[in-house]
Amino acid sequence: FVLLFSMFTVDADKYEQIVTSLSESIDIFPDGGKAVGEGAFVSSGTSQKISMEEYFNEFENSGEDQKLEDDSTEISEEEKYKKKLEETDAELLALGIVEMRTRYDSHAKEVVVPFHVDLPETLFTQTIPQKGDKKKLLDLSLLNVKQYRFDRMKQAEKLNPEQKLTRLLKEIKDDLNLPKLPFHIELFDNSHIQGEDAVAACVVFRKLKPSKKEYRKYVIQTADGGDDYASMKEVVRRRYQRLKDEGCELPDLIIADGGRGQMEVIREVVEDELGLQIAIAGLAKDSRHRTRELLFGFPPSTIGIKPNSQLFRTLTAMQDEVHRFAITFHREKRSKRQTASELDGVKGIGPATKEKLLKKFKSVKKVKEASLPELQELLGTAKGELIFHALHKV
Repeated sequence: FVLLFSMFTVDADKYEQIVTSLSESIDIFPDGGKAVGEGAFVSSGTSQKISMEEYFNEFENSGEDQKLEDDSTEISEEEKYKKKLEETDAELLALGIVEMRTRYDSHAKEVVVPFHVDLPETLFTQTIPQKGDKKKLLDLSLLNVKQYRFDRMKQAEKLNPEQKLTRLLKEIKDDLNLPKLPFHIELFDNSHIQGEDAVAACVVFRKLKPSKKEYRKYVIQTADGGDDYASMKEVVRRRYQRLKDEGCELPDLIIADGGRGQMEVIREVVEDELGLQIAIAGLAKDSRHRTRELLFGFPPSTIGIKPNSQLFRTLTAMQDEVHRFAITFHREKRSKRQTASELDGVKGIGPATKEKLLKKFKSVKKVKEASLPELQELLGTAKGELIFHALHKV
């Protein structure tokens, strides 16, 4: 736990003000975890005040030891406390108050706190502000500690990138109430054009990083290519029936590139047909094909994740990856089909010649654009001339 505070003095003989903020541990994940110890206090020895307008204006440009006004100084420090298992927020805040009053020999008659702390009333008066300058200062102290915690977290993640990944995994675990961190995640997507060249793809992420050697492509075999639900059921069945039969590791989480319908057909195969217990989520898109929300549970409900959060961006990138992989495979399959249909109809082009032409010119378009000398050099004089005339219908 981190205790962050600032002390302000204005005419030190007459006025002292201490702002203290208590935050949850920087090792706990702040974006998705539950706050376990947040608070702040302000103590003042006299009725003299710094106006909040002056304070805010100065604070925006203040450094660690920044002049506020006249001979006033802001001093920022930090203290770390390890919270005991049964220790409450109020007990920890009381510990911080007593320690700082002792350290700075403070005899302030008033302490502003976010909640009541169990300390003798003879020491000072406790104030829990609901509005006004003291409430603003209390809120500002909380903003200070959140910024401090955020900066420390970013610094730690730069030094140890794995910490960032673990934090995001914990957010997913907590948001979806999973039994363990989802180190192994798999996503599915279909791709076709009006049912033609229907394919599907499965991408695998381990610790939120793509494991491309485990990516799998599927040509839709039994389902109508235009039926996305039937195609998804076929692919999920083929994927997990094989993993089950071979005793391979199953994912901690399956994410469907779609909403409630896709989630349900995956559940029917995984749970009802195969008897497996794997968490299933869905990433629904809006009318512009942009990721809109994360769905989980049956019946599915929306999981509140801010669109500008790192977790939302990570999930969107994962969804984009499975879409990219699926549509790339679809285009490859469609291109091969179109290539085969155009060259197979040309007299003199058999499988071996077709392979040689495509290996040299890469595409049917470039084969057609090839000159007569180029074709003759590759295939021989007679055959090159025959194919050139057939392609150009000369």
